[in-house]
Amino acid sequence: MAAAEVMDDVGRTIEEKPMSEKRERGDEAETLTPWEQHASIISIPRFDYTAPSSLLHHSHSGFLITCTIKREKSATKEVMSILGKVLPIGEENAEVLKSSDASKRQKLCGLEIEDGEGKTVTLDNHVLPEAAQNPDVEDFKSAKESINEEHNSLMSLVKLTKSGLLLFTFPVENSLDATNIVSRIFQFMESGSLKAPIWCHRIFPVQATCGLTEKELRETVSKLVQRFVDDKHNTLSKPVKFAAGYNRRGVEETKGKIQKEASEVLNQCPLLDRSKCFETVAAGVKDIVPDSVVDLKSPELCVLVELLPLSRIPNGSYVAAVSVLPHRLVSTKPKLAIKPLVPETKQKKGQN
Repeated sequence: MAAAEVMDDVGRTIEEKPMSEKRERGDEAETLTPWEQHASIISIPRFDYTAPSSLLHHSHSGFLITCTIKREKSATKEVMSILGKVLPIGEENAEVLKSSDASKRQKLCGLEIEDGEGKTVTLDNHVLPEAAQNPDVEDFKSAKESINEEHNSLMSLVKLTKSGLLLFTFPVENSLDATNIVSRIFQFMESGSLKAPIWCHRIFPVQATCGLTEKELRETVSKLVQRFVDDKHNTLSKPVKFAAGYNRRGVEETKGKIQKEASEVLNQCPLLDRSKCFETVAAGVKDIVPDSVVDLKSPELCVLVELLPLSRIPNGSYVAAVSVLPHRLVSTKPKLAIKPLVPETKQKKGQN
């Protein structure tokens, strides 16, 4: 399509861009959403390539996030924003945000304040022009960047070999209660303080990690069950009803291999077999609660095991994430798993 010539307001001839070119530019802009256009607001952390080795030798807590495939960067930005609102850190940085002028509102969670003229200013890495000379805005911006750096240093982003997954871990010496944090996320979403995420589907709170061996898994499950039983917030009946769930993401592909190859993998790690893993989990539970019984419909105590598809670890080495969770945080259908951040009914309505 040829460019059209039109007259401007003062009678000069100008060349108008073809509509097809305008559409192409518009499409190009759309392809940059959501994270590319806003990457300056929340920095994307780099992979910690020492983390897989640490997971082989130490137990870590953290979060395993399932997300839309090929939207891992968008999901990383999204989960950093979510965790930034609920993680119990950065209180000393919040002190910087206190203004001597009571007429100026400053809100940390929304990253926005009002300038001296009553205009709302959203604080990202590009402050709006009308607030560029406001020193309080600069203080807020510095505090926000400091908090972002603190979030990044508090957690490690671990490289995985499977798409649609993100793994954040806390350092051994500075571990936080991941289950309590995920509970707060659900509470914030139910109250409307947090918007429903677009790219993150589930956030699994990792209470501990261990090598996928019978001895290590049984000991880890027993330790976490003891912690669950000792928690006064958990009420248990007699006999205690429990259920176990097991995800082998990254290894399920062995189903498509010939039987010989699958047998070799199981010989290397017998707990890759679901039945063997469930037997070990049940033994770990009964070490602490001997009179416990399996109840898949309404368990009071849910043991979830997630095989972590870690990058840069020796062949034949397997690490699992383990958590013992109350029934309120899990869904039992179609299988036992952490609850989705957005109920499936709402997801379907949004798609219609």
